[in-house]
Order: sequence, then C-alpha cells, then structure tokens
Amino acid sequence: MSRAHWIVRGHVQGVAFRYTTQQRAAALRLDCTVWNRPDGAVECVAEGSADAVDELERWLHRGPPLARVDAVERLEG
Repeated sequence: MSRAHWIVRGHVQGVAFRYTTQQRAAALRLDCTVWNRPDGAVECVAEGSADAVDELERWLHRGPPLARVDAVERLEG
C-alpha cells in the first residue's frame, strides 16, 4: 500500500481537474481525495498500489485536456 500527496499548479481550476482526477484514480483502483486550494492550485491525496499511485502522478503532470499544468509537487508525509 502506497500513499502520496501532491499540489498541482497551473490552470487547474475550472477545467474539470478534480473530477477527472477522481475518475482516473477510480480507474486505477485508488482511494483519492482532490480539492481546490485558495491559491488556485489543486491538492490531491491518493492511496493504493505503488504502481497505481505512480501512474496517477504521471497523469497529474498532464491533467485533463483544458488544463495547463505548470508544476506538480509531491509532499512528504
């Protein structure tokens, strides 16, 4: 079991980023929570198999079609 916590920055609010992240996480069989931050970023916590968590992280770097991801920061702990 692996757990990761990310902050995604860029044009990530108002482009279905949270919804599509949750859909992608569900397809990967991850438990996932995604929320908007007041600074315009999106924050995400996911838990499941290490391979699935890594795959979600790769997806976060792209995001949905209307998003523009400038940075993905993986937090420790």
